[in-house]
Amino acid sequence: MITHSTIGVLGAGEVGQAVADKAVRHGHEVVIGNSRGPRTLDALVERLGPLAHAATAEEAVKPEVVFLSVPFFAVPELTGLTSWAGKIVVDTTNQFAAANPWRGRYDVGDLTGSEWVAQHLPGARVVKALNTLFAPFIAADPRHAEGRQVAFYAGDDADAKAVVADLLDTFGFAVLDLGGLREGGRLMQLDGALSGKHLLLQDVG
Repeated sequence: MITHSTIGVLGAGEVGQAVADKAVRHGHEVVIGNSRGPRTLDALVERLGPLAHAATAEEAVKPEVVFLSVPFFAVPELTGLTSWAGKIVVDTTNQFAAANPWRGRYDVGDLTGSEWVAQHLPGARVVKALNTLFAPFIAADPRHAEGRQVAFYAGDDADAKAVVADLLDTFGFAVLDLGGLREGGRLMQLDGALSGKHLLLQDVG
């Protein structure tokens, strides 16, 4: 279990901001960085409060747990950013070929998007999560009168998956394990059966 730890967030778009907000609201220090430098994040960290810190991309990936919220096609640029070995990387990316607007599909051959991401972050323990949800659903309170917002996750490292599941649970999501990066990642990736599906899970008792 992660309690009041430092969490890295790489990427300060809508998803990165939503994740950072969830983390600070639950008592975590957040180091958030992007490709444009810390000064571009001053307004964001002021809004998030004293637990949030603007950083370089290199600093944002130093923590044990890092949420990856950069454009999919930018992932190869991250290979040498740090030593990824042992880090838990929560891959929130989707396989778009271009941004602003998001469009097209980046070709990774027979791999799932999350397997391709893992290949570019050698040694990282990659867990796919939150990519099936539109950013406003991540930012909103996941607890509703009808049930909790479902957050699917998948990965090949059981311990890393347990850490991510616990973290998302504390954020208020109802977490559902879909297996490994191959089978689960295929369901979750862009155009997968669960992509863009927003479900609520009723709590019993």
